[in-house]
Amino acid sequence: MESNNSRKKLIKKLRKHQHTVGKETGVVCTDSPTKNLVICNTGQINGLTEEIIVEHFEKYGHLDRVLLVPGKSCAFLSYKDTSSASEALEAVSGKLNIAQDGKPIFLSFVEALPEIRDAKIWGRLPPGLRIITNFVSEEEEARLLALCQFEDGGSMKHRLVKHYGYEFRYDINNVDKEKPLSEGIPQECDFLWRRLPFEFRPNQLTINRYNPGQGIPSHVDTHSAFGDPILSLSLSSDVVMEFKKDETICVLLPRRSLLVMAGESRYEWTHGIVPRTFDFYNDEGGCHCFKRGVRVSFTFRKIRKGGCNCSYKLQCDSQTATKIIESDLLAHKLENQHVHDVYEDIAGHFSETRHTPWPNVLNFVQKLEIGAVLVDVGCGNGKYFGHNRQIVELGTDRSFKLNNLCKHRGFEVFTGNCLNLPLKNSSADAVISIAVIHHLSTPERRLKALKEIVRILRIGGEALIYVWAKQQIKNDEKSTYIKQDRKNRKKEVIGSVTKEEVSVGEGVTLPVHTNRANFTHSDVLVPWKLKGEEQERTFLRFYHVFEEGELESLCQSIGNVSIVKSYYDQGNYCVQFVKNNK
Repeated sequence: MESNNSRKKLIKKLRKHQHTVGKETGVVCTDSPTKNLVICNTGQINGLTEEIIVEHFEKYGHLDRVLLVPGKSCAFLSYKDTSSASEALEAVSGKLNIAQDGKPIFLSFVEALPEIRDAKIWGRLPPGLRIITNFVSEEEEARLLALCQFEDGGSMKHRLVKHYGYEFRYDINNVDKEKPLSEGIPQECDFLWRRLPFEFRPNQLTINRYNPGQGIPSHVDTHSAFGDPILSLSLSSDVVMEFKKDETICVLLPRRSLLVMAGESRYEWTHGIVPRTFDFYNDEGGCHCFKRGVRVSFTFRKIRKGGCNCSYKLQCDSQTATKIIESDLLAHKLENQHVHDVYEDIAGHFSETRHTPWPNVLNFVQKLEIGAVLVDVGCGNGKYFGHNRQIVELGTDRSFKLNNLCKHRGFEVFTGNCLNLPLKNSSADAVISIAVIHHLSTPERRLKALKEIVRILRIGGEALIYVWAKQQIKNDEKSTYIKQDRKNRKKEVIGSVTKEEVSVGEGVTLPVHTNRANFTHSDVLVPWKLKGEEQERTFLRFYHVFEEGELESLCQSIGNVSIVKSYYDQGNYCVQFVKNNK
């Protein structure tokens, strides 16, 4: 009797899961045996991987396909024959504890596997990509591996790395072309060029050593740094590399093979390696899984002279940099639409996310002397007010709604524009402007805002300026901005933009940045997602993200200021300066 009750409970759970699968994927579950199965109650969103599926299910027969559904708690697999699927269902359903929290999985037959738009693709290559298998022999592989002495190289957080010819700087995603390394590409590599079916002689080499479980995030090698093609030789272990554009194509790179990225595959498709200890791949023979070993890659590139003029403009750092805003009229229109109007719409939500002061800014405010007048230019919700009760605080912001929030908190604020502050000359002892000037769309307007800050400062008064940095990963450390992305906390994140560009007028288009990633372009539109009662809305804020040294140079160009200190603080470039008597 107890056994019948248990069986009834299992059937009831299975029916519930089958209903959920049908609702989420449109797939029809059936009690009639087929060669197709669905794992009803766990999937990619719960941490299930293709490798785990292969590990537990290949023992029952020849797996033909494994399919994870992005963002869903179900997964699908297909055998070559129905008998294998039947055997697997009988042996596993309700018994194999690989669902979330160690619970058993429930299986059902399905009539067919779903068509998933974002499913990974096997069996073809991105345009311009080529793989030459067995490019080197085992003896040649051993000689090349003998060059891998990393003592004089560097250590990335996720791998060992050594550069020859030129150092690739991961903090700026580029090379310093004026500073070649003393050690060029070893002559032991020369035989490789003679073997190539095309003319190519590189002058930069990066050797990476990956332990099992290590990878590299999806990225496009910086256009302005290197020419076309880029070659990568895989040694010691096979690995699967993912190429992404409008779809994800998985490519097996066999040990001792040469990967040639040319044309579209080099310039427009991102490539990366998922950090994991097992790799899964799918070919004509079905689904396979193998354990990764230590892998060493030799990536050969040729330093580009001058900028890039390729036809793949969205990923091209050279050409997006030329999309400058030339007229003040367009700048005014852009800032109204993509800065001022946006902050009015998101003011409440923005304020909820801005409650913890930056420690260095707080320290600046708290050190001000008794009676000092502090002006916060772009004060937002006033999070830097109220921390020093012995000073006079005055704030200004372009947003009416943010100013009202400040007034409700008892702060003295007024609505104003940082380009024309309605304050007397030399009226402030100190000024802070935190995350404001990067919203101005031309160098002239950014300089004008800084000059206004200097104008209202008394001689000897100090200002502290914060702007977003283009480099959100510096010295292999992620900024707070990137760390806020839960999906990427365990990954190294390189720059990315979506495939979307937005026209802002006068023939100027700006790329839409992928949130929580390193910046690829200097002038971008950054999404802000606002969840309403009915639907989520996305607003695009304009940012000019600063290169290293750019803010410092801009401040120095004013003339009558001396820089006290310049530093990098969690994804921001920061300058503290004092006004001189000049």
